[in-house]
Amino acid sequence: MNKKFVIIATVFIDVLGMGIIIPTLPYYVESFGVSAFVVTLLFSVFAFFAFFSAPFLGALSDKIGRRPVMIASIISTSIGWYVFASANTIWFLFLGRIIDGLAAGNFSTAQSYMADIAKDEKERTKNLGLMGAVFGVAFVVGPAIGGLLSNISPNFPFWCVGFLASLNVINAYFNLPESHLERSMEKISFNPLSPIIRTLKDKKILPGMLVWFLFGLAISVQQAVFALYLGKVFSLGAFAAGLFMTGIGVIIILNQGYLLSHFWLKYFDERDLELYLMGVFALGFFLLSSSVLSIFIVGLIGMTFGQSILRVVLTSQIVANSLDKKGEVLGAMTSVMSLSMIVGPLFAGALFVSHVTWPYLISGGLAFVALAILYINRKRMSKYDNDIEVPNDQTII
Repeated sequence: MNKKFVIIATVFIDVLGMGIIIPTLPYYVESFGVSAFVVTLLFSVFAFFAFFSAPFLGALSDKIGRRPVMIASIISTSIGWYVFASANTIWFLFLGRIIDGLAAGNFSTAQSYMADIAKDEKERTKNLGLMGAVFGVAFVVGPAIGGLLSNISPNFPFWCVGFLASLNVINAYFNLPESHLERSMEKISFNPLSPIIRTLKDKKILPGMLVWFLFGLAISVQQAVFALYLGKVFSLGAFAAGLFMTGIGVIIILNQGYLLSHFWLKYFDERDLELYLMGVFALGFFLLSSSVLSIFIVGLIGMTFGQSILRVVLTSQIVANSLDKKGEVLGAMTSVMSLSMIVGPLFAGALFVSHVTWPYLISGGLAFVALAILYINRKRMSKYDNDIEVPNDQTII
């Protein structure tokens, strides 16, 4: 079986599970008689533990290989969802999310795998874009399946997600060969922050990671208030929000699954795409702050168009500077994104209460800061010829 197909199938099943639980988890948790804060806390606790585990698992995959880490991570996901589905107290719900978060290396390890098997920079970006397109498809299909399964019982979707993860384990065990044959010789630290600190000390990677954090923070702030904004400003309900989310998924699929390889990478350099699309991304947030629905929709399209390609090219450019530490660096990127998902919603709520447009205006500002960092580093490197070796204290994003 084609190894690229196996890894894509693994990612699809994993993300499909995430999509299934999004519309159903709040209702299941509320059946335990807890507050809305506890519901949101269950999302945050996964991100919190993923923040610490992902870089370690990435470094471990550099050391012992992608295959064993991937299989162990999927097993943990399966167990986590079985615990969650069988819970009879709120503490078991938290235990299920913690077990899943402690081995949150599925996606970053899959990204490392796809980077390993790429023959050059463009193929690496295409592989990462293909994963993004699969992510989009699963996220469009998943919520619809979750809504249907929840009609059987509130916890039935979570049993199904656990079962899908179990199938994933079998698929990976029998069909996924090892891709990382040149192993890292660095000693593995059991301090969960060590891989993050080591990555951030690398002057070639640090600016890219800062841009990645600002990018993730802008997205997480927007996502946290999206449905609230639709209701407050346009008096639209959950059905309309679902239609918008479906539209976002379609744009992601089109952009990453087709246009990335057939248009963007064909006519543009990756580093130029970073600058151009970060500008589109930032402008989209300012248009989203409009109280005119047509302008809001244009802003949503621009923001989604920008972020769907940026997610791929930013990842590809950071990986390009990681040498033999792709797993560790991608794990650190997962942690940085998890951190933005912890911090962003906390600020988004306070900003929204102050004024409904502030979350979008702040997100646009964060994106412009990211654009400035990209531009400054580009100017810094413009005096060097492409054929000249870059000094160690310079940085390319």
